[in-house]
Amino acid sequence: MRKILCSTGAFLGKANNNDYRLLKYYADQLECDGFELLISKSWYPEMDEVMKTIRSFGLAIPVVHANKSLGEYLCGMTASFEDGQYKEYIMTDREEEELFERGTALFLQNLKAAEQLGADKMVLHLWNGIPSDKRIENNIRRFGTWREYAVKAGVDLLVENVVCNARDPLFNMDLVSRQYDQVGFVYDTKMAEFHNQTMELFDERYVHFVENGQIRHLHVNDYAGGYKGLGQLEDPADRQRTCEFSGIFQ
Repeated sequence: MRKILCSTGAFLGKANNNDYRLLKYYADQLECDGFELLISKSWYPEMDEVMKTIRSFGLAIPVVHANKSLGEYLCGMTASFEDGQYKEYIMTDREEEELFERGTALFLQNLKAAEQLGADKMVLHLWNGIPSDKRIENNIRRFGTWREYAVKAGVDLLVENVVCNARDPLFNMDLVSRQYDQVGFVYDTKMAEFHNQTMELFDERYVHFVENGQIRHLHVNDYAGGYKGLGQLEDPADRQRTCEFSGIFQ
């Protein structure tokens, strides 16, 4: 049976300091089948206590969304904008390995949180931030280690079609799928529309994701910006929406 979940990212964030205790307050006011819990990096120092408190609320949380920055530990590079100029640094092998080890420690905290809540799915931004998918081959290679941990924990680790600055989400999803048999994905309509790809999922090149049951979770999210409109991902509520929901839900 399909369930409609509410992402905690819709009401927990910077405005309320990601105060997880507010989840109980908001949950009582929302009509949904459960929640997708977005992990905040501010919870890391007390993650066990945070999960203990959230678990005490007695809510259905079948999906955990790993902290969004994890993918940046896989790429082996840093990137930034300084004084209006783009700068990037490609790490040495040793630096890359140390970065991956730090990322793995954080990943395992996220995975433990999913286990503590009884979630059977965890969403991952395999690429993210300014580095995004510039070195996607590195991200995909490193992903295998994290996937093995998730399999052992009984958690389905799902790669989300987040925005890219080198290629596009469906292209990258295809690369992941070619390397990892039956890997699962999250399809976010907002991220897809950002790349003008919402319905491209059903094209001959990519429909195998649907036919093979690899799209295991949907993020139903609207978008009102243009093609690759980076400054428009957080958009005003009164702007004209463009996502083709009718096609997705046929």
